Amino acid sequence: MRGRTLALIGAAGLILVIVLLHGMLLPFVLGAGLAYVCDPIVDRLERLRLNRTLGVILVFVALSFVFALSIFLLLPILQAQFDTLIRSLPRYLDWAQHTFNPWIRRIAPSVGGIDADSIRQLISNNWGSAGGFASAIAKQAFSSGTTLLSWAINLLLVPVIMFYLLRDWDRMTAFIRAQLPRRYEHTITELARETDDVLGHFIRGQALVMLVLGTIYIVGLWLAGLDLALVIGLGAGLISFVPYVGVFSGVCMASVAMLVQTGDPYQLLWVLLVFGIGQIMEQMVLTPLLLGEFIGLHPVWVIFAVLAGGQLFGFIGVLLALPTAATIAVIVRYAGRRWRESRLYLEE
Repeated sequence: MRGRTLALIGAAGLILVIVLLHGMLLPFVLGAGLAYVCDPIVDRLERLRLNRTLGVILVFVALSFVFALSIFLLLPILQAQFDTLIRSLPRYLDWAQHTFNPWIRRIAPSVGGIDADSIRQLISNNWGSAGGFASAIAKQAFSSGTTLLSWAINLLLVPVIMFYLLRDWDRMTAFIRAQLPRRYEHTITELARETDDVLGHFIRGQALVMLVLGTIYIVGLWLAGLDLALVIGLGAGLISFVPYVGVFSGVCMASVAMLVQTGDPYQLLWVLLVFGIGQIMEQMVLTPLLLGEFIGLHPVWVIFAVLAGGQLFGFIGVLLALPTAATIAVIVRYAGRRWRESRLYLEE
């Protein structure tokens, strides 16, 4: 009884720490997440008789190279896409005022629609006072030296935290296991191993699904002639880990962009075709191949976890949503197995 009380107190204390310190946890969560994802790679290098520290350095250098190459290749393209978006803002506002608002008022008269004039005035005021959109962002950032310094420190902390956690990962897990009560060590270890299987399988498989879907969306929208193909396709691919949200938001954004750019409703068929191909590939090829038939996390549970985490703890909550959801799902399945083995359940 005393052990259970201490466990409950420890869990409550952990939740309290997360609530009180969630504003500073971002670099630790990101660093721990990267270390968790990369740990199997380092373990394989160790099995090749490579020193763990050297293996961590190799993985760290490889990740840094991929990140730098991605920034070098994508940043100019993304900048050009955002410049196109900024120049197209007047056209989007005109479309909202003269096309979207009359349409939405016919369907739902109680809905007021989009106040394009207010948005246009707001953009005009900020544009003039700050010398442009980029200047406004820079002015806001540099007006608070503490905020800018905090973001810089957090950015630098992520790779440092990742390096040390990844180097000492096996020792930390062994230490935690050694502190477990002997009576519950086997059960807790099995639950942790099952959680790791579910979460690791989901994250690594879903990352590949996101990459392939993002590529399909970008290439398809580019072939359809959409100016903002990269931004919309990349965004839809990145949020595709939340079931149905990625494809729904991608179709909406691409449809509006296509209507504003061409003014031809028939061009929406290309948008539907691109995202339709993406969904067929995801359901028939990517999910069975990369995630398997049993993912371990129901789509509704994933959506609820992400929304609840964001509501409670903001961006940190979104990052912690999937690990928490996987842990709860494993515990619920374990409780179900114990219940079906119980005397009360088996009695007739």
